[in-house]
Amino acid sequence: MTNISAQPATVIYEVRAKKKRGVPVFVIIGFAWIAVVILIALTADWIRPYNITAFDLKNRLSLPGNAAHWLGTDELGRDVLSRLIVSIRISLLIAFGATLISAFVGTTLGFLAAYFRGVVEQLVVMLADFQAAMPFLIMALAVLAFFGSSLPLLICLMGFYGWERYARIARGLAIAASGQGYAAAVTQLGAKPAHVYLKHILPNIASTLIVSMTLTFPEIILMESSLSFLGLGVQPPMTSLGNMVGYGREYLTRAPWIMLAPSFVIMLTTLSISITGDWLRDKLDPTIA
Repeated sequence: MTNISAQPATVIYEVRAKKKRGVPVFVIIGFAWIAVVILIALTADWIRPYNITAFDLKNRLSLPGNAAHWLGTDELGRDVLSRLIVSIRISLLIAFGATLISAFVGTTLGFLAAYFRGVVEQLVVMLADFQAAMPFLIMALAVLAFFGSSLPLLICLMGFYGWERYARIARGLAIAASGQGYAAAVTQLGAKPAHVYLKHILPNIASTLIVSMTLTFPEIILMESSLSFLGLGVQPPMTSLGNMVGYGREYLTRAPWIMLAPSFVIMLTTLSISITGDWLRDKLDPTIA
């Protein structure tokens, strides 16, 4: 006779054993690529072979693989490798800064909605629904076309991408945490609301927010690349991955390496962050012991 009561315990053991398995190969590769990209961004000024605005008109549209220009040159004789290295730093700076702004704004509004409830909660939910319903690319194009494009403005504008996700997550988890014993006990001891939310509720929902950041980060990279591709993102002489793709499209048949090199980096970076984000979500899932 089968012991039915032992089945749930067996399932839990199998889930725990699955969770404790080694890190998958693709996740290791993803982490390695992210580490390489971050290292390149931090050391861009030291490892780039040439200045990004240095012309070499004798070697215009030079093929990749030569000793002087490993990844070839563009239509003005500028070194593609040097521009790619600096573009990685600018794109990561925009994505990292915008992700932090988005997470801060969304989490703050979510906490305010969970604490005050009533009218404040309805207002935050309404703003989140409005943000989710409006195509962000159209709004960004309108803002950049009216105010012009600069790096600080671009970072702040991209910081409003995806904040409604953090607001919904923070609001729902904060309401659930407030109903648990630890938050109520700290409140009864005389702790201020800010202390309760920052010292007790936020650490308990931080894993979910971090995973959401890993999922938003590649989307911001792609959004910045789209804006730069349309000519409203990073402006010359500064360069970004999307900026390089935008300028390289005119030479796709004659010099495809100008466009393919940054496109390859965008693809690998977004794919690596997405893979590691999915893995972190599984590892940090509180429903799995």
